[in-house]
Amino acid sequence: MASSIVAQLHESLIHLKSQQQYRCLPSLEHQGRYVVSQGKTLLNIASNDYLGLGGDTELQTEFLEQIQQLPVVKRPKMSATSSRLLTGNDTQLQALECELQEWYQAAACRQDISASEPESYSKSVLVFNSGYHANIGILPALTTLPVKTLILADKLVHASIIDGMRLSQSKLVTYRRYRHNDYEHLAKFIDQADPSVERIIVVTESVFSMDGDCADLQQLVQLKAADSRIELYVDEAHAIGVLGDTGLGLAEETQTLADIDYLVGTFGKAFASVGAYIMCDDIVKQWLINTMRPLIFSTALPPINHAWTRFILAKMPNLIDQRAHLAQISVKLSQAIAQRHHTSPITQHIRYDSPIIPYILGDNGRAIAKAQQLQAAGFYALPIRPPTVPANTARIRLVMNAKLTNEDCEQLIEQL
Repeated sequence: MASSIVAQLHESLIHLKSQQQYRCLPSLEHQGRYVVSQGKTLLNIASNDYLGLGGDTELQTEFLEQIQQLPVVKRPKMSATSSRLLTGNDTQLQALECELQEWYQAAACRQDISASEPESYSKSVLVFNSGYHANIGILPALTTLPVKTLILADKLVHASIIDGMRLSQSKLVTYRRYRHNDYEHLAKFIDQADPSVERIIVVTESVFSMDGDCADLQQLVQLKAADSRIELYVDEAHAIGVLGDTGLGLAEETQTLADIDYLVGTFGKAFASVGAYIMCDDIVKQWLINTMRPLIFSTALPPINHAWTRFILAKMPNLIDQRAHLAQISVKLSQAIAQRHHTSPITQHIRYDSPIIPYILGDNGRAIAKAQQLQAAGFYALPIRPPTVPANTARIRLVMNAKLTNEDCEQLIEQL
């Protein structure tokens, strides 16, 4: 590399430091609910391990004992060694897709009393290596058809979705971003769409990763019903396992499962595993298999990971108490923050949206200082700064998990 390029990179890094936006990889050791950072044991309130399954040693022991009981030749491999289209489509992966589909079918039938058979819910599942893989690959694959398409995305969707829109490079595809959860603004974009637009894909997260608030899926479904061109793409990454009677996310909670064309979920958060998936029409699934570059050209995840995901999936519908406790402590923390930041008393209970509670400080320096104060008090909290969040909204992203106690929550509130 030319010395002039190295010098420019160095200057740019110095500028990032001056703006308090410089990042580095933390050195951590995980111990159940805690992380060890710089020799200090801290309660982890920065992870997306919403149900606390990632550090549950009893679960891990149970899983490994199950694996040990299998004949050696039947035990899941430690690597897929190739893409799914070559030799990476292991039996564990195929079983996972079938079991996920059954999970959704059962929930959809409960929501639709007119559906007497699970087969009436005709959606299929396709598993990917990560949520990022999913979101950078699905939209580009969907927009390769010679159809004039408009993508309308919430302003605060995840970076992976933004990258997916940018990779949709057909001359027939345009995209715009409506104000966060502003459905009048979205409806205006729909009304203003050129008559030649044949297809409108509305893209949103169900639970937004940095603000912790929810999309109004029922209102989005109503907008979709009013215009036959509209397709609905919902990323449930931060809702799967957390919301819904059986953990199937906001779509289950709002009874909109059957109305979402492309429902994306991940395993790297509440599932304490790795990977992602889409629930979609079977024809769409086959199209993605044939055109989605991150799927075609990536080595599949190790079968042992899919076996662990299946192990968690079997337990997920029954983790009702964990979800209830998570909701309770999340509301408790939200109420405490609201009371300290508003002069008027709270007259109503705060609605539970998610375990993500943003403690917005605005200035990068204030967010960094607050994170340091919390860490000194025994909490592993991190500052979230632009460009991850909009300018002047630097924050501590407080994340509750089901292993935290009410006492933990009260001690955290004292520090805020």
